[in-house]
Amino acid sequence: MNRSAPAGGAFAAVTALFFGWGFITSLVDPLVAAVKNIFSLSNVEAQLSAFAFFIAYALASLPASMLVARLRHVRGIVVALALMAAGCVIILLASNAALYAGVLLGLFVIASGITILQVAANPLASALGPPARRHFRLTFAQGFNSLGTVLGPLVGASLLLRGLDTKPGEILSDTARHAALSSIDTAFLLIAGLIVLLGAFIWAMRRRIEAAAPPLAAGASIGAALSARWAVLGALAIFLYVGAEVSIGTQMALFLHAPDVWNIPLQQAGYFVSLYWLGAMIGRFIGSGLMIYFPAHRLLAGAMTAATVLCLIVFLAGGGIGGYAALAVGLCNSIAFPTIFTLTLERSTASEEATSGLLCTAIVGGAVLPLAAGAISDAFGYHHSFILPAACYLALCLFSVAAGRAAIRSGRADNAGGVILH
Repeated sequence: MNRSAPAGGAFAAVTALFFGWGFITSLVDPLVAAVKNIFSLSNVEAQLSAFAFFIAYALASLPASMLVARLRHVRGIVVALALMAAGCVIILLASNAALYAGVLLGLFVIASGITILQVAANPLASALGPPARRHFRLTFAQGFNSLGTVLGPLVGASLLLRGLDTKPGEILSDTARHAALSSIDTAFLLIAGLIVLLGAFIWAMRRRIEAAAPPLAAGASIGAALSARWAVLGALAIFLYVGAEVSIGTQMALFLHAPDVWNIPLQQAGYFVSLYWLGAMIGRFIGSGLMIYFPAHRLLAGAMTAATVLCLIVFLAGGGIGGYAALAVGLCNSIAFPTIFTLTLERSTASEEATSGLLCTAIVGGAVLPLAAGAISDAFGYHHSFILPAACYLALCLFSVAAGRAAIRSGRADNAGGVILH
């Protein structure tokens, strides 16, 4: 049987999932800026939106790995999309009732669905083809995830941030608040429609996906991964990376809007957030090509070193130059998540399903670290909060060096010596 045709079609279908959840995840960034003004919140309180979203990874990843193992890939993905649609409905109801707690619940439900997608799709994308090109495949698929994260802030800024400019200490008028809540309705109605279309597409492609998908290990659990040293190291790396990325992204619009940075209208600042994610998209497509010829761990080390330097520039310089440096971090972020993911899968002694479950659990860093960044912003100012992601990126430099020295598990080929043609 020629598996190349079904594998190619399956990879294209899975790549569409990456785009979909990237688009939805990036809407959290303008949503944080919107709810801060709508509900008159502090930076820490506004970051609860990110917390509600990313805490789902800690709570849902183990059930997700068990669900995917039981239902297989396509049915697990359909369940995930159904959860995401339900979360959109909850947010619609909550915004009409002007309940911030309801918005947080809806975000949690959406993120629970995305967690299932992450557990199923990341190892699936990396496995749909020759082992030597797994870094390329996952990074390429993550490039389409970044395309979604570029478009998400543009749509989000247009729908969620219109008319929300307020001066420090100023309360939003009832009319503007009502209009903003209605905009949340519109945004998440569009998301629900996207999810339905995506679900229909995946179901139509179900035979190709299941024909090309690798077998799933029975009884995969995060507990098994916790006994594997590299699974734990990879999880820590994912925790730090996602925490750093989200800490920057969720505050970017407010940072650029600040009088001591660019002092531009909040909606315009929201549009600029797309440049942060555009850098990640460009970097992922370029990085996926470079990974055919260069060791993945070395590319990761270079990117994380550059990210550390840029964050230190923001921390030390602030002002206009700090705004440009902050946006440039997106380019450095580009290859980090897929490269950490595949480097860990290659070195972990646990099954790929168990390792993937633990790595997805570690995405909870996006819930924890932004709260700390928000607290720093409240106390000292936005540009001081960049010291936190700078420390995270520095730690990831050390992870990449350690990965280059670690042994690769038998049967989990790396591209460190160049691509192996099949």
